[in-house]
Amino acid sequence: MGVAFKDLIIGKETSIKELGGKIFVVDAYNILYQFLSSIRSRDGSLLMDSKGSTTSHLVGLFSRTTNLMINNLKLAFVFDGKPPSLKEKERMRRREIKLESKKQYEKAKEKGNIELMKKYASRTSVLTPEMVEEAKKLIEALGLPVIQAPSEGEAQASHIVKKGKAYAIVSQDYDSLLYGAPLIIKNLSILGKRKKADKLSYTTIKPEMINLSETLNNLNIDNDQLIAAAMLVGTDYNIGGIKGIGPKNALQLVKKYKKDFDSLFKEAGWDKTFDFKWTEIYYLIKNMPVTDDYELEFKDIDEKKLIDLLVKQHDFSEERVDNTIQKLLKEKKAKQQKSLAEF
Repeated sequence: MGVAFKDLIIGKETSIKELGGKIFVVDAYNILYQFLSSIRSRDGSLLMDSKGSTTSHLVGLFSRTTNLMINNLKLAFVFDGKPPSLKEKERMRRREIKLESKKQYEKAKEKGNIELMKKYASRTSVLTPEMVEEAKKLIEALGLPVIQAPSEGEAQASHIVKKGKAYAIVSQDYDSLLYGAPLIIKNLSILGKRKKADKLSYTTIKPEMINLSETLNNLNIDNDQLIAAAMLVGTDYNIGGIKGIGPKNALQLVKKYKKDFDSLFKEAGWDKTFDFKWTEIYYLIKNMPVTDDYELEFKDIDEKKLIDLLVKQHDFSEERVDNTIQKLLKEKKAKQQKSLAEF
């Protein structure tokens, strides 16, 4: 879902060139859902191979990841583990939205309304265990690390960046800030020109950097207060937050009460809204399980596995896949020659 902090947090524009040579931890589920929602046919239906298997996630993952690799970005992908029990309500809410969207899609289909079909289809995305496994196979075939989080992927990714093992997290959500992620890079998976709502003009989407320290300084709060503000607005563990409290009101409240969270949540009306204590969510976020049992090892591309997975199993164009592989190999060779020359 993502915390609704758009009105509070200001990012800085950066560039692919500035990010080159650094290691990034990708929130895998976040990016895969993006691909499932956005990479679709004109009528909103998912891309599929000749056997009827969904390929939208693989199309996005292969094209966007290899483009970043060619630009010398090192990517490691973190996958969610067991979700916290408090997240079950959010999971149920999402299922209900998808079921309702599917009904609306069918109605739009009956009327032949392409725009509405596309609108509702994008809200029906389901990431199956099979899709997740295919994504992992593709990532590994590209020689990139796959990291399994014990629970929330964003918490694990934040842990890796905090330990100095990677430069930043790649995600479209602000949730990683709650786990203390020092840097978040947005828009890496959606770079380029996109049509505006009026469909007559385009906007250029560029990478954006969110710095936690700068954010906290700008807001004049600390990370614990940021968590409290997020809880007032709504997180994946208390959907919708407290009625009538938006990001700006939440900020005012946490500044008013400083670290007296008991009084803060009492005035906000937490107990009238939720049937569990605020401390349950606060300490869940503060103590989300993470692990040091992972490897950040970048390996050679496995051309055979890529061809087998994409071309033989899912009908990708062999020419396109091979061309991309050759670009990657050419870029790697150029970097090796540059290193030898500098040595």
